[in-house]
This record gives sequence, C-alpha cells and structure tokens, in this order.
Amino acid sequence: MPDLLIELFSEEIPARMQRRAAEDLKKLVTGGMVEAGLTYASAAEFSTPRRLTLTVEGVLAASPTTVEERKGPRADAPEKAIEGFLRGAGLTRAQLEERDTPKGPVLFAKIEKPGRPAADIVAEVLEAAIRNFPWPKSMRWGAGTLRWVRPVHAILCILSDEAGAEIVPMEIDGIASGDTTAGHRFLAAERFTVSSFDDYTAKLKRAHVVLDPKERAEAIWHDATNMAFANGLEVVEDAGLLAEVAGLVEWPVVLMGRIGEDFLGLPPEVLQTSMKEHQKFFSVRNPKTGRIERFITVANTETADNGATILAGNEKVLSARLADAKFFWDNDLRVAQNDMGVWLKALENVTFHNKLGTQAELIERIAALSRELAPLVGADPDEAEEAARLAKADLSSEMVYEFPELQGLMGRYYIKAAGHSEAIAAAAQEHYAPLGPSDDVPTAPVSVAVALAEKIDKLTGFWLWREFPTGSKDPFALRRAALGTLRLILDNALSLSLENILFDALPTHIGRMFRMKDFSELDELVRQSVDPDVYEALAHLREEREESFVEALELDNPTESSPHVLLGRQVSAHLMAFIHDRLKVYLREQGVRHDIIDACIAMEGNDDLTLLVKRARALSDTLKTEDGENLIQGFKRANNILTQAEAADGVEYSYGGEVKYAETDEERALFAALDAAEAKITPAMAALDFATAMSAMAALRGPIDAFFETVKINADNATVRRNRLNLLSQITRLCSSVADLTRIEG
Repeated sequence: MPDLLIELFSEEIPARMQRRAAEDLKKLVTGGMVEAGLTYASAAEFSTPRRLTLTVEGVLAASPTTVEERKGPRADAPEKAIEGFLRGAGLTRAQLEERDTPKGPVLFAKIEKPGRPAADIVAEVLEAAIRNFPWPKSMRWGAGTLRWVRPVHAILCILSDEAGAEIVPMEIDGIASGDTTAGHRFLAAERFTVSSFDDYTAKLKRAHVVLDPKERAEAIWHDATNMAFANGLEVVEDAGLLAEVAGLVEWPVVLMGRIGEDFLGLPPEVLQTSMKEHQKFFSVRNPKTGRIERFITVANTETADNGATILAGNEKVLSARLADAKFFWDNDLRVAQNDMGVWLKALENVTFHNKLGTQAELIERIAALSRELAPLVGADPDEAEEAARLAKADLSSEMVYEFPELQGLMGRYYIKAAGHSEAIAAAAQEHYAPLGPSDDVPTAPVSVAVALAEKIDKLTGFWLWREFPTGSKDPFALRRAALGTLRLILDNALSLSLENILFDALPTHIGRMFRMKDFSELDELVRQSVDPDVYEALAHLREEREESFVEALELDNPTESSPHVLLGRQVSAHLMAFIHDRLKVYLREQGVRHDIIDACIAMEGNDDLTLLVKRARALSDTLKTEDGENLIQGFKRANNILTQAEAADGVEYSYGGEVKYAETDEERALFAALDAAEAKITPAMAALDFATAMSAMAALRGPIDAFFETVKINADNATVRRNRLNLLSQITRLCSSVADLTRIEG
C-alpha cells in the first residue's frame, strides 16, 4: 500500500492560524478520500510558517469496485417511467432484472462502479480541499481565482511505495504539483526532490527546517531554560507565547538579551506584557528578587556573529517600547498619589452598557452592594465599600488603556501607591476573579465582597432586561458570572440567602429602568417579564402623568405589593433557577448525580448554596452505600402505597401510627426504629449536620425491609390498616425531611 505526502508551500502563514489549518487539511483530504472509497491506515499533520504538510500511510492503491442495486418501477409501468429509470442507471432494458414481489413484477438494476486509481482520487480531493479551504481570512494574488491566506508557491503531492514515488498530477491556477520542496528561506533556499515522508523530514532538517511544531517548541524551551539557568535566572512560563513563537520560525535560534537599567523598576507584569504583546519575547526573571531582568528572543536564522546584531536591534526596539511603558507608569503613579478621583470622574463618560448606565453608575451600585455583603463574608463594610469605589479606577489609567489585560493588576499597584490598605488594593486585582473554572478564587474578605458584588450586579442587571444566554451565545458572559458567584460562595463556605441578595440588588436597576425617557421598549419588556396582574398594575400607573410614574411605583417606600417589588421577586426567582442550573453542571462534573441535586434543590432554603451542596454531597455519599440504595426502594414503595391509598380513600394518612395497634414484631421494631431515627435526624437537621441525618436515615433500611417482607398493609381490620398507612406516612415524612427522595431515580 502506498503512502501519500502533501505539502502546500506558501508565504508566511500567521502563527495563530497554523495549527487549525493543518487540522483542516487533514480532515478535508482524509474525509474526501474515505468518501471516495479510498481508505488508509493513519494520518498526521504538520505546519511551519511556510508550509502545511500531511502524511497519510497505508493508502489503498485504488478504490474498490462496488455494485449498487437500485429498485425501479413495476415491469408493466408506462414506457416513459422505465426509460427515465434506465437513463438514471445508465443501463439498457436488457441489463435490468425482473423479480416477483408482493406488488407484482418489479425491475431492478445492478450498477457496477469500477474502482479508480488512488492518484486520480487524491488529485480531485486535494484540489477541492485547496479551493474550499476554511481560512478565517484569505486573499487573491495575480490573475488567478485561487484564494489562500498567503500566496501559494508550490504543491508537493506524491504517492510512494517500495517501487519508488510517483507525482500525483494536478494543477491549480498554473501551480502544478511536483515532488520538490525548499528548505529555510535564508539558509537553504534551493529546491530539492523528496521520495517519501522520512526522506522529506530528513532533508528538511538538513535544510534548516524543523517540521514538527511540537519539536520546535520543545527545542525553544530547552535552549531558553538552559541559557537562563546558566546565568542564575529562570524563564517565566507562557505556554501560549511558546506555541505562537514556534509558529514564527522554521529553524529556532534562541538568544538572550538585556533590559535597560532604566526599566528594571517597572512592575514585572508590565515588562512581561509589553515584551510579549509587542515583541514576542519571553521574560527572564531573577528568582532572588522577582524582577524581570532579561529577555529571550527566538531568531529564525543563524548568523556569523551568533545573533549579536539581532540582539542589538531587538534591545534598541525594546527600549523604545519600554520607554512608553515607563512614561505611562510614571504619569499614572503621579495621578494615583495625588487624586484617583480624576480617574473616577472620567468614568462618568464611559458607558458600561446602554441599558445599565456608565462605569461610574456601575461603581456606585457595586460599592453599595459590597457594603451590604461585607458582614456576610466577614469584611469591614467601610473597607469593602472603599475597595469597590476604587477597584475599577485603573480603567482610566494610561497603562490600562495601552494594555487592557492589565486592568485590576495595575489598580492594585496604584491603590497601594495612594496609601490604601493591602486589602483594598488586592480587591482591585481579585474582584474580576474567577474568570474560568480553573482560576483561583479570592479568599480575602474584602476581595470576596467586591467580587461577589460585581458578579451579582451584572447578573441582576442583564436578567432584568431579559438578556439571557441562549444556546451557545452568551455575549455578556452571564454563565461565567454565575459560575464565579457559585465558586466564591462555595470555596469560601459562605452561608447566605442568595435569592434575597439578588432581590436586594434589583431596586437600583429597576429604578433606572423606569426613569428612562423612552417607554416603548420598557412597556414590552415589562409585559414579558411579569405576570399579568403585575403588568396591569404597572400599566395603570403608566396611564398617569409620566413625571409621577416613578414616584407612584413607591421605589422609596416599597411594600410587598408594590409593583416593582413584585417584579423584583419574579426576576430574582428566575435568576436563582438559572444559578441552580449552573450548580447542577458544576456538581455533575464533580460526580454528584443530577437527580440527587434536584432532590436537594427541592428542599426549603435552597438558595443557601453552601448548605445545599453539603446536603447533596451527604446524600450522594449515603446513596453509594448498600443501605442507602436499598432505603430508596423502601421509601418509594411506602410512598407509592400511601399515595394510592389516599387517592382511593379520599383521606390523608398523616397523623402518625400508634404502636399499641401493631400486631407483629416487625411493626413494633419499625416504630422503635423510626422514633430512634427521628431523635437523631431532628437535632442533626437543626444543626445542619447532614451527614449524621443521612446516616440515621440509612439505618432505617433494615427495619423497613423487614416490615414490607412480613406485614400486609391492607389488613382486613380497618383500624390496623389505617394504623399501618399512618406508619408509612411517618416513614415518608421522616425521610423527606432530609431530602425530596421522590426525585431520586431508580
């Protein structure tokens, strides 16, 4: 079986596109081959700045001959129908087979499709792949019609086996396929012939091209870390930058340069960001001081002076870049030490969202909410409010304007320089966290208060305006905000009523909504958001003069029946359901079954997420035991019998049984077990000790099993029957006090 080698040789492909492009080439070519009947053993893709390469091993020499059977019309069908079938099948009437069927004689055609040589199939598939390649951006050049990310210069396409290699003939816009390629642009530009993938990679290596991007990345990291270690330094890890730099060079040559003394006092994050974003340099840190003192750059060529000229040029350009950063830093420090209020004032003219107001309005809401949350998270209210007011001030700084990714971090530096406490300064950096599922979660009380306030304000504001996530679309990152809220609460073991907090955060948003001048969108929004009675109340108020509408809403003197309170209750309940959905996803990833989560969410107090998760994990652990699993079956049996009896009798058996009417030892044992379990479960639930309560509940498994094995519930004696049904009610009531076990599957 031959092996296939394809190389598409072009001008430099942007590093960010190379990996996806190589994968797309593999998918398009191998998928097209298989669809045409040409199977293979394995395939691998590679990329460098100037080439996309695909190797496919164990390709069939030709696609197999296939026979397709096609059912046609009845044998006595009109002649035109038969002629149409013959044209479609490409056969004559004599080539058809007539068969008897339950519907009479029917014509069948057997269409034989002969196999095709692999070269013919590959040529067609590759041309289609090239012409329909899914580049994010592409261009045309010259007079041709081909679009590609950069001008294509050559196509290498060969099939090779023990007998040698053959070129797969094809041509696209005047570019004919061949069996040659070129090495490094400067070090080995001459073209050379290749006969197989192994020959190709070996000759490329001799021509100063490392084909595999992983190999290039490993070589860069190995040389960089060794060079830094030899100087008593260490390279700052950056996997994203390493992958990008590996996509910029075909023959990586690692060089280490110096940072000017004037810039060593800049925050290390500023140096690192500036060098990474502008120059694609790795930062080299002194482990003793934590300062960034040098940089690693990766050249794409070898030079006679061992890179001295390259380094001199890079150091010169870097000095100009860092001079700008130092200018921003010095200016920002002067503002921070003099009056950060200048930055806050500027945020009055920066829109956060057209429906949620400016950044300054956002800060006011977060500050008020942070003060309210502070006692719940163990923070000082004054400190939490001050931290919230300053947390976003750095958005007006010159450094953050230049490097938006430094927002929060620079705020920490500036707030500290202004003389505020470390807790207030830390909140500026930490209040955005966590941004992802693997991010660290703030634990300092002030940071927790501000981080929670920031996420809750976003959730409530956008939820009020019905800007819900839909499918894969979540333009305002509300799923991330909900997950961040969950992790802040759970990782810090906070016990609080989240739904009430959401409700308390809504009045400011609602007030702003109803103060808007244009009510056309508002009326429709309110109509969709609330139940008919609430909307009618709002509509009635709107019929009054618009100037008095806000006052009529009783925003300052609300009662539970005030329209905006009813609106707030509905929005907070809906938002709480969304957060519960995110909690289900979060816990499922940790191995807690969805039905267990549902059983716990159904209980009162489900907006205390810490207790909810504690309950869910305790129930999950219990159901993993044999007693717990079997208890569920006993509970469901008791619940089903009780439900059917109550429906049939038209009464409720909820008054508890009496042991004096018990006729068997198993009944009396169950009475005693229920009393003993209740004596443990009731105080345990009061103390929120779910593990003890679940354990006591699981201990009922034996007495319940014995009861059902020996006792007939529907006894002939009406008193005994009623007593036994009341006993079942006692089982379901006691077990349901721990969780809603009716929601457990199985």
